[in-house]
Amino acid sequence: MTSPTGTTTAGTVCPHCGWPDGAEPFQVVSRHATAAGRTVWTRCGCGSLQVRVVDDRGMRIVSRSGPTVPQPSPEVSQSSPASR
Repeated sequence: MTSPTGTTTAGTVCPHCGWPDGAEPFQVVSRHATAAGRTVWTRCGCGSLQVRVVDDRGMRIVSRSGPTVPQPSPEVSQSSPASR
């Protein structure tokens, strides 16, 4: 949930699954050094992609996507060639 200014997120947990924002991320996607600190792209356990800014003010999530939607598995035909 991004604020109207787009600079921070509300709350201290993922709004989709409740994972604490201050906890270790489920997966670090990439890290980038900036003039002010670091930008860290992470993925939450629910699949939400997050942009974390780490600087002299601490860590804050500045953008967050929705959780990933499970994709259906492709159906495998169980029929034999002889039954076609």
